[in-house]
Amino acid sequence: MNASSNAGWCWLNGRIGPTAEATVGVTDHGLTVGDGIFETMKVTNGVAFALARHLRRLRRSAAALDLDVPLTDDELRTACDAVIAAATDAGDEVGRVRLTVTGGPGPSGSDRGDAGRTVLLVTGGAGRWETATTVAVVPFTRNPTGGTAGVKSTSYAENVVALARAYAVGASEAIFADVHGRLSEGTGSNVFVVRGGRLLTPALSTACLAGITRELVLEVTDAVETEDLTLDDLRHAEEAFLTSSTRDVQAIAAVDEHALPTPAPGPVTVAVADAFARLVARTTDP
Repeated sequence: MNASSNAGWCWLNGRIGPTAEATVGVTDHGLTVGDGIFETMKVTNGVAFALARHLRRLRRSAAALDLDVPLTDDELRTACDAVIAAATDAGDEVGRVRLTVTGGPGPSGSDRGDAGRTVLLVTGGAGRWETATTVAVVPFTRNPTGGTAGVKSTSYAENVVALARAYAVGASEAIFADVHGRLSEGTGSNVFVVRGGRLLTPALSTACLAGITRELVLEVTDAVETEDLTLDDLRHAEEAFLTSSTRDVQAIAAVDEHALPTPAPGPVTVAVADAFARLVARTTDP
């Protein structure tokens, strides 16, 4: 099968081909009720970065949703390598690969069917992020006691709405507090702030996702502390940045159109970004 450059390739339940030719049934629970989990890995040197960590988080998400994953980690790794190789051989620039597991074909209600799960890997381009960005606070909140708290679920409708609001005011990311008013996360990113010279990030108890890049930044930067923060801590931070598997470390220049006092990227952000870049250059499986 042939695909145009950067059209994307996929591995769907064992079959590899162009994304444009792949089909998922109309009764799939990932489509009908958002019953699924996913991981997005950046691809460096033809390999999914930090794949072992992503697979561990996938298993945690699956356990939280009582969703069985029908493949072993070795089988998922083999499938991931295969679809990246297929896309590369087709001339695509592969900068990321997304792994999705859904409840598979099922009834129109919330109960799952017994026809098996859907497992899907899709390649994509690397994308380009600006060195610094503006974020916007949205009025929606994360619930630390909700059934999907901390789960990388395919139920992303709230994030879609929040991100659209951010775009409408010229920002590239939306920022949530939790139901207790604590700073939590972005739609697809974790948040770090510098306050009083200290580098801080919200604790997982705020229902923020346990981001893989967040985890690695905590490991490569000894000075990071987790602490309960407020939205005002972000608005009045000396500097701040976002982390995610595709953006790595991205400086925040402004919050709700109000510029932070230190020109972005500030010295702490630069130091963290450099430490993370050295890690990425050193290994694909930290």
